[in-house]
Amino acid sequence: CRKSKGKPNGKKPAPEEKKLYLEPEYTKSRITDFEFKELVMLPREIDLNEWLASNTTTFFHHINLQYSTISEFCTGESCQTMAVCNTQYYWYDERGKKIKCTAPQYVDFVMSSVQKLVTDEDVFPTKYGKEFPNSFESLVKKICKYLFHVLAHIYSSHFKETLALELHGHLNTLYTHFILFIREFNLVDPKETTIMDDLTEVLCSSSGSSSNGSGNGGSNSAGAQNHVKER
Repeated sequence: CRKSKGKPNGKKPAPEEKKLYLEPEYTKSRITDFEFKELVMLPREIDLNEWLASNTTTFFHHINLQYSTISEFCTGESCQTMAVCNTQYYWYDERGKKIKCTAPQYVDFVMSSVQKLVTDEDVFPTKYGKEFPNSFESLVKKICKYLFHVLAHIYSSHFKETLALELHGHLNTLYTHFILFIREFNLVDPKETTIMDDLTEVLCSSSGSSSNGSGNGGSNSAGAQNHVKER
């Protein structure tokens, strides 16, 4: 006989909270039907680092703007931790010290540090003849990971406010574009984005990403939500 998956006390596990952002009436909302899979591809005449720099800077500004629309609802009281579903994120300072902070503090850390990087001529050069640093790709990967956390938090904790403001079409479009971009250039570990696989599959399947060999399919997401994780 196979053992029952029920808890020893006989109680059924608490049902997962319904994710409003997965409702079909909302996932269909976009501000454009453009094929983002084509948009993220590197043009033949453009240098890879130039392409990464341009897109990363643009995503930073757009995600910062998207967060600003709900920032008044993201407070130290309403979001006491930087949480996405059952995962809690911590900030690590320049010395690698782990800092527990509220969601608005975490986002402020993210936006401040990214702003500092994208405006640094030694990291994101804009002048002709200036070379990108050897660490450029690793810095872009770090930026994209943090920007993903912000997007995921908006969906997880502030989608109702986004709906009330009628900005869910903008959020869906931004998320789809961003996910396809980081997949195209392998900028974020698929394990990092697994937490939002259900949304990614719905939003990106119509954008030609389902055949992408990133290994970031929805099959890994179910077991990832059973307990609180720290990162």
